[in-house]
Amino acid sequence: MDNYSLNNVRVIASDTHTNTTSLKISRGRVVESSDKSKLAIDLEQTSYVYPALINIHDHLRGNYLPRVGPKEGSYYLNWLPWDNDLKSSATYSERSNLSVENLYFLSAYKNLFSGVTTVNDHFPHELNNDLLPKLPIRAFKEYTLAHECSSFDLKWGEGIEVEHRRARRNNWPFITHLEEGFDPESQDGVGVLERLGCLDDYCLLIHCIGFSDADIAKVAKAGASISWCPASNTFMFNVTCKIRKMLEAGINIGIGTDSTHTGSINLLEEMRYARKVYRDMYGEDLDAKTIFSMVTINPAKAFRMANRLGTLEPGKLADILVTKARLDDPFENLAQLSMQDIELLIMEGKPIYGEKRFLPLLGDSLPATYSTIMVAGREMFVAGNPAALYAEVRKKVGFKKVLDYLPFEP
Repeated sequence: MDNYSLNNVRVIASDTHTNTTSLKISRGRVVESSDKSKLAIDLEQTSYVYPALINIHDHLRGNYLPRVGPKEGSYYLNWLPWDNDLKSSATYSERSNLSVENLYFLSAYKNLFSGVTTVNDHFPHELNNDLLPKLPIRAFKEYTLAHECSSFDLKWGEGIEVEHRRARRNNWPFITHLEEGFDPESQDGVGVLERLGCLDDYCLLIHCIGFSDADIAKVAKAGASISWCPASNTFMFNVTCKIRKMLEAGINIGIGTDSTHTGSINLLEEMRYARKVYRDMYGEDLDAKTIFSMVTINPAKAFRMANRLGTLEPGKLADILVTKARLDDPFENLAQLSMQDIELLIMEGKPIYGEKRFLPLLGDSLPATYSTIMVAGREMFVAGNPAALYAEVRKKVGFKKVLDYLPFEP
């Protein structure tokens, strides 16, 4: 169905526009039209409609469990000893039974079942170009990257200056881990970018836990964006970035999950953890409207996709999340959302996950490229076949593996 409306519902179109009572979709985009839709779905004032969520930072071949971290009572100085621990761990050995394609599809469903339609996979293009178009969500290719800015990075891409120039030429983000650690070299990340002439508004900087106040000021002045991954930071380093100072400086910040090897099981859990760690650090709540922006508007801006994603304004792609309205405040409702609260997820006007009452949006019957699962007592349709994938994972590892980001039993 390419022309329909969601009626009798509160639409949270942006952080300032929440009064709409219907949303019209045509040819994959939100439209503002007085014409009658071919199909109207009445949501009976029991649901909220949000922009679909955006996960600003993930590693799509790393979403396996359990987590791998430092020995009890200790923490890492930078990312490198963690990488060594990961590759010598039982988790990594078990993960090696799966194909890379298995891991990418698991990661796609990790995101899909938390209301995410757009994610960045922080791996070089030569490792993911063939896989990203196969996934049921949007794992986009329009980015350049460096692994990080130090001598011990993984040498992804063609070097900081080349990748940064390519980003500017194509109007893409240049993405890199930065100051993920506390050794002198890690803490010079902003200095490295400055000296290379590569610190500007094309930069999306991941983690940034080593930032000084001067670093924060420089990044704010440059107009760069930051990905905040508090669960991964705390697990690995027992600290996260100076998030309140970054917000006060006006830096554009999105929330990312990192992979489940160190981070939360999905973006919904990361949002909850972000509020918890903020409260623990500062003794005050992080406003729910700020959380909303960090998983919608802000990452769209960081990805240089704000003309397409992040809000439900007419003309933008119809990436839509429909949820139960459990709380009167729609922003608090989102900040406390669980996987079981999701009713429908739409990408470019096409449902990719939802309750069976929304099947008319797909046509008269379930397409062959979809399957059904049971989630919290509800029969749900979903693009692809995650149940078969889950069963394949269990067969390959040889036992009834539980992956907490899959909210069903195969």
